[in-house]
Order: sequence, then structure tokens, then C-alpha cells
Amino acid sequence: MRDLRLGDVLDDFCIKCRRLTNHSIVSLLSGKAAKVRCRTCYNDHDFRNEIAPPSKKDLKKAALFNQVLASAGVPAAPGPSPVDDPPLVADPPAAEAASDASPVLDAAPAADSTPAVKKKARKKA
Repeated sequence: MRDLRLGDVLDDFCIKCRRLTNHSIVSLLSGKAAKVRCRTCYNDHDFRNEIAPPSKKDLKKAALFNQVLASAGVPAAPGPSPVDDPPLVADPPAAEAASDASPVLDAAPAADSTPAVKKKARKKA
């Protein structure tokens, strides 16, 4: 592959267009594209290697999930990571399984002691 030059056209994810579009190289750093300009909307941004950024909704879900895990006392996993095949282990003894078991949390909300107030039906004239 030939070296990249200013003005060369490549594909990248545009945040403003929210899709993969053609981009022109605006600046280079160590022979790689650093800044690019979308050829559709002319927005300048960092080169993203054709990868869309995670949505804010997904980031909030992950933060809430980690918060729930932290409150339950389970360490939060940083994310999926490549793992070698785990060693095969026989079933743990009953004593070990009992010590590792976490308490079961009741997910049902507590019922209020006050009954719900019913609205009176309006008579139609």
C-alpha cells in the first residue's frame, strides 16, 4: 500500500452525518491520518479508523450495571477480553460452593401500608 498524503480520500465514520462516508486527509501524524474532513458535510474531526463511537445510552447502561454490581459486592468486569481456555476443574466441594454463594436479593418492591385512594367517577349530565 502506498503512503498516505494530504488530500487522499479514505472512509471514516462521521459523527455529524452519523454514517460511514468518504473523508479527505487534513493532517498526518507519523504517516497516519490524524485529522480528516467529511466530503459530505465538510466537518473536520479526528480519524476514527471507521469505528463508530459508543452511544451515550450504552455508556449509561454500562455505568448503571457496574454500579449495581458494586453495590452487590461483585467486582465489575472491564468488558469482554480474550481469555485462553480455562482449565477444566471438577465440581467444587459443597463447602466451597456454600461460601461462594451470594445472598439472594428480593427484587419485589415493598408494599405501602396505605391503600390506594380511588377517584370518584364523574356523572355525565
